[in-house]
Amino acid sequence: MAEWKVTEFYKPSPGEDNAEAQETEGKSLTITQWAEDDRPREKLAAHGADALSAAELLAILIGSGNQRETAVDLMKRILGDCDNRIATLSRMSLDELMRYNGIGEAKAVTILAACELGKRREREDKPVRTVLGDPAALYEHLHLRIRDLDVEEAYVVLMNQSFKHIRTVRMSHGGLTETAVDVRLIIKEALQANATVIALAHNHPSGSVRPSREDDAVTRKVADACALMRIHFLDHLILADGDYYSYREEGKI
Repeated sequence: MAEWKVTEFYKPSPGEDNAEAQETEGKSLTITQWAEDDRPREKLAAHGADALSAAELLAILIGSGNQRETAVDLMKRILGDCDNRIATLSRMSLDELMRYNGIGEAKAVTILAACELGKRREREDKPVRTVLGDPAALYEHLHLRIRDLDVEEAYVVLMNQSFKHIRTVRMSHGGLTETAVDVRLIIKEALQANATVIALAHNHPSGSVRPSREDDAVTRKVADACALMRIHFLDHLILADGDYYSYREEGKI
């Protein structure tokens, strides 16, 4: 694709910061003005952050380059001077970053703030995910949510292939029927969370855990949808305070 630029002429006002004036003078197109295929923001929205290079991610933060380089080209050059290592970039000072044409104090601060966030994320303790591979573990995970409810609520529990908990989502309030629980939404939640294992659960405020015909119908529909999408349907639990019914243990899944 041929490279094209639009130059804007800018006259700094008296007393304006020289570094910011140099950044703005003769600046190239901002990201929103680029050709659609070249816009890293749109690329991230369409394909996810993993699809972008480090230079493209940093270009989103600085927004524009200089009169000769796009924001992506500028960040490629800066990263090249850092041996393409974010760790080296994060050790640069404000003054070192501001020596690059197109990088003023505001952009330099933004770059270093992003690098610092990355370092803090690495220092965070990794969350310990609960393993929910059996009905008893699922019951312990859910019973505090349903213990004091006087209406039925349905939940989907999302897990990875090792049965480690990802998240739990309430799918209905006030009853479990084929219309109250949208199987499409259950599958959507699983796909969005990259879950490969799910369990369905709902409570019976009456205290009886005996399944109804509606419970059986919903179980079949969820099982069929999971089989189609190659998601492992671990179980459907009916919960009461102090008791549960497992479709898996009863051989009905």
